[in-house]
Amino acid sequence: MHEQITRTMYYFGVHLLFASLVCLAAWVLTSVPRGRATTKYWIWVATALNFISPLGALVDEFGQPHLSWARPLPLIGSPAATLTEGSLAVVLFAIWFGGAALMFTRLCLRLRADHRNAGGAHSRVALNPKAGLMIQGVPVRFSEKQETPAVDGLLRPSISLPSGIDRLLNREELDAVLVHELRHAKRRDNLIRLIFEMGRCVLWFHPLIWVAGTRLALYRELSCDESVIQSARGEDLISALAKLAGPEKGGVLLQATASSLVRHRISHLAADQEPASATAGGLLAAAFCVVLLAGIFETVAHTACCFMGGH
Repeated sequence: MHEQITRTMYYFGVHLLFASLVCLAAWVLTSVPRGRATTKYWIWVATALNFISPLGALVDEFGQPHLSWARPLPLIGSPAATLTEGSLAVVLFAIWFGGAALMFTRLCLRLRADHRNAGGAHSRVALNPKAGLMIQGVPVRFSEKQETPAVDGLLRPSISLPSGIDRLLNREELDAVLVHELRHAKRRDNLIRLIFEMGRCVLWFHPLIWVAGTRLALYRELSCDESVIQSARGEDLISALAKLAGPEKGGVLLQATASSLVRHRISHLAADQEPASATAGGLLAAAFCVVLLAGIFETVAHTACCFMGGH
């Protein structure tokens, strides 16, 4: 039993080592000024999924007979054996479990609040059919509980708008907001976010998982803004964001915690009214694919083996 736990810790350590290196490479590549925000978003999606999916362990389980070249990594093996012995293992497990339980509870509360807000929007539409409309097959609803434009739902998303937003924004500004939110809905961003956040509940202790979450959130928004730029509505979205965060509304329609993100979005929109070069985006994607495949290969190379025999 102890040997199996130690083996699992070894797999886990090697996986996190190379996933961390891939994450650092993603941070460097996406920090390059050139390149499309959408490309950078998908780079961070792949980085996040790589963090929460230990492929090396699966390869070891099903493909070990065909991977005679695999070798263990003593740098990880020795600490793995130490951390799974005696009272230290119990203490570390208790700390990890407590943090994971707290993170999972936090996630459940957020999902419950989102569901409650979505339910308020749905009931508003039921009482007043004119309160809702459809855009490219995606329902758009108005809710008094909604504080900011958002997308609700995972597999069948809908757009929720705060009541009164149509009086605050003019037609062009509202259309720009809808283009942005429609991109979220079509891409199933809520589902991607939920998968990542479930993985973060397990890996809450790793600082780079929080970096990945921050960058994922940033480029999720910037990539949708890019869709607005491509539809020639960038100026209208800048005006809409300024109104939604304006002092006359007390910042009610945009959460205070998102103020820095809003400023970043406005700055990005103002500086980037022309579509980004597809060539630069292609080069970034190709470079990241090389790094990602190298990270997966190295993980497999050090986990697809009987580490206890080489330790």
